[in-house]
Amino acid sequence: MAKPGLPQGMRDFSAETVRKRNYILDTITSVMKLYGYQPLETPAMENLDTLMGKYGEEGDKLIFKVLNNGLHDPKNAAKTRAGFEKLMEGKNTADLTERALKYDLTIPFARYVAMNHGNLTMPFKRYQVQPVWRADRPQRGRYREFTQCDADVVGSRSLINEVELSLIYHTAFTQLGIAQYRLKINSRKILTALAEKCGGAEKINSLSIAIDKLDKIGLEKVKEELLNRGFNDSQVEIATSFLALSGSNQEKLEAIKKLFENNELASAGVNEINYVLQHTSGIPIDVDLTLARGLDYYTGIIFEAKAPEEVKMGSIGGGGRYDDLTGLFGLPGITGVGISFGIDRIYDVLEEMNLFPASIQQAVSALFINMGTPESEQAFQNAQALRTAGIACEMYPENIKLDKQFRYADKKNIPFAIIMGAQEIASNIALVKDLATGHQEKVDLTHLVEYFSKK
Repeated sequence: MAKPGLPQGMRDFSAETVRKRNYILDTITSVMKLYGYQPLETPAMENLDTLMGKYGEEGDKLIFKVLNNGLHDPKNAAKTRAGFEKLMEGKNTADLTERALKYDLTIPFARYVAMNHGNLTMPFKRYQVQPVWRADRPQRGRYREFTQCDADVVGSRSLINEVELSLIYHTAFTQLGIAQYRLKINSRKILTALAEKCGGAEKINSLSIAIDKLDKIGLEKVKEELLNRGFNDSQVEIATSFLALSGSNQEKLEAIKKLFENNELASAGVNEINYVLQHTSGIPIDVDLTLARGLDYYTGIIFEAKAPEEVKMGSIGGGGRYDDLTGLFGLPGITGVGISFGIDRIYDVLEEMNLFPASIQQAVSALFINMGTPESEQAFQNAQALRTAGIACEMYPENIKLDKQFRYADKKNIPFAIIMGAQEIASNIALVKDLATGHQEKVDLTHLVEYFSKK
């Protein structure tokens, strides 16, 4: 018999882990709700042509494709062989695959808006929490199946949306205890101006993909990649000078104005960043001209949230403005902006910094100790009374040694044990034992709900 295992990059989650993840998600979504965002879900699979060509050449390679049903049918053998040959050549074919697991939540959201725009109240604000899949190389903080948590608003060009999304980041991270995070901000308009200076605006995607790797591969390797992507030595030098601009936020923006004098795109990018900075005082925002976000659809302000330096985790969120994402699906002119939280990386940050509250593991308030058949029947009735009042509790199902029942409660972080033996039942009381201190007290059965309601 084969040893059980999991596909690479996939994980099981224990009750302890699920509670911690829910703590993160509940904290973040509660903040999103304060700003008027409403929930949405889309299917795990999308049509392949919905996803392909939307994430740039690097992203497209990481899309998990789903083989068509019926490929085992002898009548499909020739088509299947031809399909595999095309696949080996890097081409997709409907004879082999027509669907894929979703790579992110943004493109499916754009597809949803394009299909339902007539029924949506604009601006339309949604948050979405669902798993996505990427055929990436698994490593710390990077998995092949992971949960994304997004907030997007479409149908509005107002920069107040970028301001509110910055505040959502700040409020959520502060509530989670990650006070030392940093929010990086840049503009694709400025990067497009740089592309124009380096040979043409059409080079923006090649330029962004290379710059986006700066943190991972360093400046010299980025120079090599730019040369490999068709930029000449003079253009690479211009890009290098741009990436070297430093100083305070305002000093960087002033340097941009000088470098791109009379360039309308660059000027618009600088003005938009200034607007966000002026309306988010007190938030740790850094203008980072090396921030590129290599996805094709970003057109304006882009964000990236960085974990505290001490954790060495890198990005824990990101997003930006897209002016015509729904145009990919035949609905041009609907602008939008959104952010995403990296739930798995945030989990690792909270774990490493010991920021999870101990209380989130106390899912059950009390354990009724099983003292025998007649006693357990009476205990069960009292357990139901607690549950009806919204107080979570358990009753141990078998009458076994008391020390084993107490160990069970200890392992499950249950803070109280309720003992109802024959003598206690006859006196209409229960012994409530605090398992942390060992202190016991008698509680009238008619006051048991009231007693735990105050805990």
